[in-house]
Order: sequence, then C-alpha cells, then structure tokens
Amino acid sequence: MNPQSQSELDRINRIAWNSPDATREFTAQKTFSDLGEQAAFDWLGPRCAGQPLLDIGIGAGRTIPLMTAISDDYTGVDYTLKLLELAKERFPERDLRHMDARDMSELPSAHYGLVEFSWNGIDCVDYVDRVKILKEMYRVVRPGGYVLFSTHNRGGPGYGENLRQLLPAFTFNPLKLGWRTLRSLRRLQLGTLNYLRNARLNHDYGSYAVNTAAAHNFGIVIVYTTLAEQRRQLAEIGFQRDVVFGSCDGGRIPDDVQTSSTWWFHFIAHKPLAARCFD
Repeated sequence: MNPQSQSELDRINRIAWNSPDATREFTAQKTFSDLGEQAAFDWLGPRCAGQPLLDIGIGAGRTIPLMTAISDDYTGVDYTLKLLELAKERFPERDLRHMDARDMSELPSAHYGLVEFSWNGIDCVDYVDRVKILKEMYRVVRPGGYVLFSTHNRGGPGYGENLRQLLPAFTFNPLKLGWRTLRSLRRLQLGTLNYLRNARLNHDYGSYAVNTAAAHNFGIVIVYTTLAEQRRQLAEIGFQRDVVFGSCDGGRIPDDVQTSSTWWFHFIAHKPLAARCFD
C-alpha cells in the first residue's frame, strides 16, 4: 500500500507495531491469546486438518505453532517488516511473506481451507479497509473453507478506556503497590501524550466506533464493533456465519444474542460452495 494513501488511524498503528513495546509484547512466550481463541481453534481443527492455511498478521509468529498443528501446508503474512523478520528467525522453515491484508493479489483465489487473522488485527485499519480485508479473505478462501478473525466489542469493557488505565491498581500489599506505582510512573508521560494526541480520532458511529485503546501506552486507535454490525457485514460480503466465541470465558455466543460483555469476539464463518467471485 502506498504510504501516501494511509489513513491517520493506519499511520498511528504502524508506528505502534514498530515500537519496542510491540516487540516485547509479540515476542513474549504465549500460546492462545484467550479462551475464546482456544475454543475457536478446537472447533476448526478437525474441520481444517491437512488443508492449506493462511495466517494473516502473524507478528513475531505466535500463531504459527497453533496453525501448523492443524496442517503443515502453511503460509503466514504480515505488513510490519520488523516483526516479520523476528518470525522468520524463529521459524526459518515456514513460508512467511511481507504482505498487506488489503491487497493479497499475489496469493491464489479459492485456495485456502482456513484463513485466520488473530489478535484483533482487523480492527487496526479504518472501516473501509476492514471491508477490503474481509473481501480479500473471501477471495482467497476456497468454497466451503473457513475464516477466523477476532474483533473488539463495542459493548465490552475495553471500549472507552481512558487515562485512569494508567493509574496503579490499589492493593493493601505495600510492596505490590510500590511496584505498580513505579510501573505507572514510567508509563504515565508517554501514555498521557499518546492519549491526548490520539483521542481526537474517537468517534461513535452507533453500530461501531473508532477509539483509542490503552494497549501500547495508548499508542493505537482501533475499531470496536457490535455483534449485529459484524454479522451484517459478513453476510453482505457473502460469508455464512458459523459460530462466535467470547474472549473472556470461551463460551459460544448464541445467534439470537445482540449484546455481550466480552472484551472481543472470535468470529468463524465459511464461504458457501456456490460463492460469488471478487476477482
């Protein structure tokens, strides 16, 4: 993507992904991001075993072992070269490519049995580009194949985070309180600066919102969506929705539920066998 065409939201988030804080976060030894992701992989594993897999937004490679446990036919992509190089160092045997999910034209259409975009990566572009990503996921997944992505909940506790998140959580243990205070003081200046600079982009559109988030010292601005809006968007593109898992307890969110208190959702949908074409 041409840097001149980047939105302000996109520009801010790219800076965050290249920061030392992001490097520390994405190289930490983690498996599943939460119980909802684990439930999603448990659901998809037997359905996608042995099929070609596409992993979008791999960062430093957290999801590579999770995906390759399903199938060894694996391709991973990320648009942040710094993080991608870390992933290549860790997994030199894997097919890892520098690529923006909004334009995956070098990948074949109707090929992958599973296309996955984890850790709310789809929330880090504006809403128009979000649609581009979902259309590209639809294009590259084979008829009958699945997509999995996570997205922040407009009705969840993460929406509307503010500078209070920088203050230390109180505890009667003086050692813990002292440590938390020191850690907060280290973050306070940068976090406050980022919040004041980025909060100007906050806007509530009703069915979804754009808002600065506390992660990376308020260094990112992301999309928060509702169940109804994400369901509508998937149907409009042509996907058939299968299941939604909540991040907090990994529970399945029923189709008739309209609101949830979970931090984010894990949506699984599939491309119908008689699918429209975006080529």
